[in-house]
Amino acid sequence: RLKTFTRRGLLLGGTQLALLSTLAGRLYFLQVEEANRYKVLSDENRISLRLLAPLRGRLLDRFGVEIAGNRQNFRVELVRDQTKSVARTLDALATLIPIDDAVRARVMQEVKHKRGFVPVIVAENLSWDDFSRINVHIPELPGVQLDVGQTRFYPFGQETAHVTGYVAAVSEGEAGQDPLLELPGFRVGRSGVEKVYDLKLRGKAGDSEVEVNAYGRVVRELSRHDGQPGDDLVLTIDAELQRFAFENLSTENSAATVVLDIMTGDILALASVPSFDPNIFAAGISAANWKDLITNPLHPLTNKAIAGQYPPGSTFKPMVAMAGLETHSITPQETLFCNGTYKLGDHVFHCWRHSGHGHLAMAEAIEQSCDVYFYQLAQRIGIDPLAAMAMRFGFGHPTGIDLPDEHGGLIPTKEWKRKVLHKPWEEGETLVAGIGQGYVSVTPIQLALAAARIANGGYAITPRLLRPRGRFDGTDAGLSAQARHVPPLGVSPASIAEVQLGMQMVTSGSRGTARADQIKEPGFAMAGKTGSSQIARITAHERAVGVRKQDQLPWDERDDALFICYAPIQAPRYALAVVVEHGSEGAYAGVHAHDIMLKCQQLDPARNPNRAQVARDGGGEDGGDSPIPGAAKPTAAL
Repeated sequence: RLKTFTRRGLLLGGTQLALLSTLAGRLYFLQVEEANRYKVLSDENRISLRLLAPLRGRLLDRFGVEIAGNRQNFRVELVRDQTKSVARTLDALATLIPIDDAVRARVMQEVKHKRGFVPVIVAENLSWDDFSRINVHIPELPGVQLDVGQTRFYPFGQETAHVTGYVAAVSEGEAGQDPLLELPGFRVGRSGVEKVYDLKLRGKAGDSEVEVNAYGRVVRELSRHDGQPGDDLVLTIDAELQRFAFENLSTENSAATVVLDIMTGDILALASVPSFDPNIFAAGISAANWKDLITNPLHPLTNKAIAGQYPPGSTFKPMVAMAGLETHSITPQETLFCNGTYKLGDHVFHCWRHSGHGHLAMAEAIEQSCDVYFYQLAQRIGIDPLAAMAMRFGFGHPTGIDLPDEHGGLIPTKEWKRKVLHKPWEEGETLVAGIGQGYVSVTPIQLALAAARIANGGYAITPRLLRPRGRFDGTDAGLSAQARHVPPLGVSPASIAEVQLGMQMVTSGSRGTARADQIKEPGFAMAGKTGSSQIARITAHERAVGVRKQDQLPWDERDDALFICYAPIQAPRYALAVVVEHGSEGAYAGVHAHDIMLKCQQLDPARNPNRAQVARDGGGEDGGDSPIPGAAKPTAAL
């Protein structure tokens, strides 16, 4: 019996020893061999690694004035993995700040589609009082965390909206492309410069290690790497001129203007009316505000300066004149007769002046905007050579400006009509195109570019919004397009000079259609061309009994008013185009062009001592008002 007990005792003791040895080995393995692994796991429960959104780069005007920046944003976020019930947490949070049904529905939707550890914004742009109140109650709000971030701010609001564009929240389809896009409140460029240069403006994300307690409340920050802010971009825009241009057009229901430097292609002002406040997108636009914008019949979200397409009317006549001279279809001195009508087959084409203009040479025809002269000239040229000249000056295709959603307009050809409409070209359509009507459509920026290429002697500058050398300082003031190695358009100086002369006579001649709009200040005079494009079709009966005057028509049936110009006449530096929808006649747009072009020249650092000092203290290029060496000069000074 003793032997049996001893044998059992040894067996039990051996088993116990084996178990103790196994336990000791396991403890050694966990405490020594796996110490680092479990330390990491412990730290992961105690330490939270958070991605930090980089500061978005600013947008500055040519003199360094901020037109898009950032400001402090107090916000409250919710992390699904840190709360047992999102709904109950929202209920508790609603006792501290207002949370309506729309916000609740949005948050519930976002937490379903985002990974559990990714914070979802519940509210932002909070007041300091609301932010402090939530901070006090954080222990009672599982999953809630507070953040002080940055939100986009546009100090000029709607005045620069179509240039800067706006930023908005990341869509579901974009979120998986970059971890940065999953950050709560992160915004990406949706229009304007913000969209085109979004990657440059974003910067690179940083990170923060924070120690949290059992409730998820931050105890302390262990380390922080702020990442790399986005690049600050200097634009060609002159903020003061931009503001003036926008305010000048704000009296109209719908209008657009573009001002550019004829030597560099720098856009100094680009305004579209009506506009919108981009700050409402940065803060998170409401459904009601969005509906108001997209249902507005005047389309405030559309940048009419680059996407509005209009028949150019008589502002197209310089292109016809240039084509006539370059194809040797006419000479500057040859006269054509206008008695008020021109007959082609059975159809009668009318001049805007019913009594006619008599015998006119080219410069006089431009001055008085004679339709019959340009009917006859267009017929001589033919539509294809006319289209080729128009395209050379920037019509019929996008200009290439660094803005999204630019439209190219339309310059028709025989081939275009055959391919698109499956019909042959009619000769009468050539006559209509000769006065900028029919199928022809252009954008305001194309009009401004064409005026600039006429003014600079025929050099193919392209418009730009991003300054390649930063802020303006005038270090290469007066450097011509020729000296910048801009390619010429291949139009003879004599043809350019004749069109320049005609445009001078428009504003300075005794019969000029815009003589009332000429700038009277010495040294500031401008050359220009009026235009009106017919919206409502005039029937034969209406013409016979008398057409109602423009001011008797409903606003949306009146003609569009257009005006192109450049200044100063003797040493051109700036070009401008204005389009006023349903403005009735080109001279009406000329009133706005007068004011904006005068202001543009007054703000020229070469003329303005204060701005010259800013230029010297700032950094950039392109001042002065020197003409292109060797460029065509007008044959007469008026």
